[in-house]
Amino acid sequence: MRKDADMTQKKLSRFLATAALAFGLLGALGAAAQERPKKLLIGLLPGESAPTVMRINEPLRAYLEEKLKLPVEIVVGANYAATSEALRFGRLDIAYLGPVTYILQSKRSPLEPFARPTHAGVGPTFQATIIVPADSPAKKLTDLKGGEIAFGDPASTSGTWVPRWQLLNEGLVSGRDYTLRVLGAHDAVALAVANKKVAAGGLSKPIFQRLLKEGKILADKVRVLQDSPPIPEYLWTFRDGLDPAFKEEIRKAFIDVKDPAALGVFRAEAFIPAVDSDVDRVRKWVDAIQAVSARTAWAPQ
Repeated sequence: MRKDADMTQKKLSRFLATAALAFGLLGALGAAAQERPKKLLIGLLPGESAPTVMRINEPLRAYLEEKLKLPVEIVVGANYAATSEALRFGRLDIAYLGPVTYILQSKRSPLEPFARPTHAGVGPTFQATIIVPADSPAKKLTDLKGGEIAFGDPASTSGTWVPRWQLLNEGLVSGRDYTLRVLGAHDAVALAVANKKVAAGGLSKPIFQRLLKEGKILADKVRVLQDSPPIPEYLWTFRDGLDPAFKEEIRKAFIDVKDPAALGVFRAEAFIPAVDSDVDRVRKWVDAIQAVSARTAWAPQ
């Protein structure tokens, strides 16, 4: 009996020692995960080509590098899902996510929004738009019935979800009333419409306006059929597990931005604090689309 007791005690001691070592390692890993990183990795969505996205966001990158006193690197995902998944799995520190991308990904991981741009006259909102070739006979959305309509990335708020909601609001369901064509980026949608490859296209209104201003789309080739209601702005979002003190540094850096060049690509007067409930309006639109999509052949995830 004494021998059995000694054996049991030894096993218990070994178990406790192993458990202590395991918890010690976990604690060390947790502490390491929350240390101030030696580089800030920023994730951006490929609303346009990666070189374009990196070029127009360079002033913000440079501002953050100077403000935070550490290297800052921009990472443009291959698609919207790639950027949000990289944030989810800790391969990025922060990311600029559209409302729908944020909504879909936050169901899988505890993401934390912390800032969003605000604009003169309209506040922290933007719009999507549905455009048609300049000589299109369409006067209203219902005139697009039976046609092919181009959209951007399947997870894009203004490039897919909001234009689809606009059409749904007029009784048009993809797969039943029109053919949905996924082109992946806003500029690709605008070009397809300008070149009459599709009957119409949905995209971000700010990007559409910039494409016109830069001459990448000729104003006499396209026209706006319908703008969307105001959409809550994109959210700058922390990954889970980022050091709390470093998060406050980043948050303050964004709220303190005054550099016109850093704000310019966002058409913003400033960045203001953001919280999860800011995108509740978009959640209702997503729910409406998903309810109909469940009964049709095409349902974006």
